[in-house]
Amino acid sequence: MTCPPRGQAVMEHGGARAGSPPGSGAGANMSLRGSGAREPPVVRGTGWLFSPLWSPRSKRRGENFGGEMSSDQAWLDDHSDFTRAYFSRRSSAVSVHPADMSPRMSPRIPRSTSDHSKLLAVAPHRRTSLPVSCSHLDISPQRDRLHPFCSNLSPPDWMDHLCHSPCAPRPSRSSRSCLSPCRPLSAICPQSPDLLCTPKILPPVSSKTPACGRSEGCPWMAGLLGGGLTWMGSVAELCQGAVDHVGELLTAEKGSLSLVKKDCDEKSSLEEVVALTPLGGWSEHSLHCQAHQELLKGVMECVLARDAPMNLRNASEDFRFNLDNNQSSNIKTVLSVPIKNHRGEVVGVVVMINKRSICDGSLSAFTSLDEKVLSNHMDVLGMVLDNIQLYESSRQEAKRSHALIKMAQVLSREHHSFEVLLSKMAATIMPFTCAQYCTIFIPADQTSVIDNKVTFSRVIHLECEELGSTCQIYRREGDITDIDPSYACQTLKTMKTLNMAKCSEESIRSIICCPVRNERSENVIAVCQLTNKQSKDSDDLEAFNRYDECLLEDLAVYCGLALQYSEAVHITEVRRASIKVTQEVLAYHITAAEQEIQALQEAAIPSADSLNILDFNFSDFGLPEDLTAQATIRMFLDLNLVQEFSIDYKSLCQWVLTVRRGYRNNVPYHNWSHALCTAQSMFAMLMATDQLHNIFSRLEILALMIATLNHDIDHRGVNNSYIERTKQPLAQLYGHSSLENHHYNLCLFILSNTGSQILSSLSSEDHRTVLHMVKRAILATDLNVYMQRRKEFFSLVEKNRMKWKCEKQRDLLRSMLMTASDLSAIAKPWPEQKRIANLVAMEFFAQGDKEREEFKIRPIDIMNRENSTRLPHMQVEYIDEICYPLYKAVSQLFDACSPLRDGCVKNRENWLHFAEDTEEEEHGRNA
Repeated sequence: MTCPPRGQAVMEHGGARAGSPPGSGAGANMSLRGSGAREPPVVRGTGWLFSPLWSPRSKRRGENFGGEMSSDQAWLDDHSDFTRAYFSRRSSAVSVHPADMSPRMSPRIPRSTSDHSKLLAVAPHRRTSLPVSCSHLDISPQRDRLHPFCSNLSPPDWMDHLCHSPCAPRPSRSSRSCLSPCRPLSAICPQSPDLLCTPKILPPVSSKTPACGRSEGCPWMAGLLGGGLTWMGSVAELCQGAVDHVGELLTAEKGSLSLVKKDCDEKSSLEEVVALTPLGGWSEHSLHCQAHQELLKGVMECVLARDAPMNLRNASEDFRFNLDNNQSSNIKTVLSVPIKNHRGEVVGVVVMINKRSICDGSLSAFTSLDEKVLSNHMDVLGMVLDNIQLYESSRQEAKRSHALIKMAQVLSREHHSFEVLLSKMAATIMPFTCAQYCTIFIPADQTSVIDNKVTFSRVIHLECEELGSTCQIYRREGDITDIDPSYACQTLKTMKTLNMAKCSEESIRSIICCPVRNERSENVIAVCQLTNKQSKDSDDLEAFNRYDECLLEDLAVYCGLALQYSEAVHITEVRRASIKVTQEVLAYHITAAEQEIQALQEAAIPSADSLNILDFNFSDFGLPEDLTAQATIRMFLDLNLVQEFSIDYKSLCQWVLTVRRGYRNNVPYHNWSHALCTAQSMFAMLMATDQLHNIFSRLEILALMIATLNHDIDHRGVNNSYIERTKQPLAQLYGHSSLENHHYNLCLFILSNTGSQILSSLSSEDHRTVLHMVKRAILATDLNVYMQRRKEFFSLVEKNRMKWKCEKQRDLLRSMLMTASDLSAIAKPWPEQKRIANLVAMEFFAQGDKEREEFKIRPIDIMNRENSTRLPHMQVEYIDEICYPLYKAVSQLFDACSPLRDGCVKNRENWLHFAEDTEEEEHGRNA
């Protein structure tokens, strides 16, 4: 059957001529069922939105291609923003069953301009094409266009109303000149551009109905919109289906589609998704591959840059594309439009080449109608692509998060081997990237380039084999010298990710190398290489994509952390071994000689009375060194600590001598003498009153005696402020109360030293309890801690609210007694007090000299040698602000400790008289 004449088509579909205005002609006043006013049909779905009659890309306003247009039709043309918004809202309605469409007509309600203005929104983009051929299209009269289709008609009834359309299944090559009927999906019959076809409401559609989609009820669009948001196929499959469908509609020889890809600098480029594919049965018209690429590149880049369609009647005559005669002979007509998402952003470009006539197969130009059909389909594709890409992005993000969690779990576990750790990291990477091989190259410590080759100290290579649904990853055994390190070397030099789609080796199809950096130094400490990405759907190998790059770069961060962790563990182990060696050396040199220990062990320990250690006025000045150790032993014996805690006597002797050796002899005041006097003051208070024995447990008394003897061990003659200001290792190690923490740690070291373990007979619980109290007591000797806690102590004493069963208050009392013992030199007899004050001043002035020299600052008054004449006044201030309030409170609690308060008061008077005498002498010299 040949193409029908135009006039015949007009007569078959209503008899009205093209361009006749509504209301003219014989059928202008006819009602639907023979009488009454004509009513608009109730249309379900959104298929009509894709009709080229209303397309927003039409530049003509208020009229159709063939003549005038109704006011409703013109309004749709002019308000594409409403039609697009409505299309987006009603996309799910395209699948409504035709049985729901009512054949009854509702009264026609005129619309005013004000009604339309409420529906306006921001108008979407309009495409303006490059020069195209004018289409000869006519629009059916309004009367025919509004005829409804009765849902109760049988197939033969509505088959009579069909027009011939190219959207039907393409005939074979032998019958290409014949046309078979199809459903009336378009108001235009492209075989007869001047004839009219009346659009009808669609009957029930079989799932096997061939896709046409030039306008209303396009099954491809309906299916895509119905399942677009839940599309589970790949983007390539979706784009291929779109190209095949539109190519069939436009009867194009070949089609191609590329999507926009942005690099790190936000520059857009096109990435081919659908290569030039033969469409329909036009495969005998072959095109040159080079011409394909040149044409695609030129046309698509032009469309992308101009953000507008391009319609070429003859590509060979276009000066923008340089095609030789052989190439141009096969490339004539080209139509390309941009693909945009709902935000108007260009996400891709589609191109169609060589339109063929269905009747005779001859080449013809793409019409404006073809451009509209292609653009409308690409609008739908752009929207669905946006949703699919968003879904794919979220899916990949979930996959990425899962991979990173796995890597973090691997990193968090303890690994005894560096190679095992990296092997587990590589084994985690491979399943997520579908790589067949993973190789980690670790450069040598001193990377050297010999003959332009980078040396690697270690190479870890893993291989993956698919075993059904599981993936077995094993480390490659044997020689790995056959692994090509050239790509790793290139990555190491450029410090950038390398992605090769093809390699020279036949066994390698794809490869990606990523540098692993040290976060601190930003140096490349390793190179992670993945090889041969395996397809999930087939046995073929794929190229690593941008997502694989990003995932590998993220995972490389964890690899870097693993390498740093391994390096840190190695350094820690080395330092731990070094510390152990240092402790062994320290233990050897700090421990007293065996002869000295034996001499003390065999010596007869004098009584407390003969040593005068029960008197608060005790002074070790002039006491032989041997007697100082014996006096310490006597304290432990008289407090019954040796007997009660089963302390080995030899261990006690070694411990006392080792503690004595722990103090520095070159420090004027904070030396062994000060430690002995502090312990003697605590011993005197404990022995002077039975109240303390009732308040404290035996473990607390033991802890107090250990703490007083060790509270200043290894003192350096400077305070915490100086240590922090000079950034000494002690300040970095402890942060606060640096000296006191150091004293406790050294005390702990001696207690655990072989031969000095005086607490070895204690249970583990008692041992922990004693050490905790020792630490609290030593830290309490920091004057800053004392100043913070004394207000609470003074308040409890004044109000007589001390509750000794409360551990917190007992801890507070232990802290105050430690400070009272530490400062007890201020209560000694005047000659002793004056001598000790000079030793303290000597130590403080030495620190002030260091601060003046190192920091170029003026020291505080008590450390400024220039204020040496003000020493008496400073001592008076020291007693008033620090010492007297404490001894007053302790004496209120324990009357037996009042000698400390009284001695403090006497020394204040002595210092005040000394200050007056000094001032008189100074005044006499100046006079």
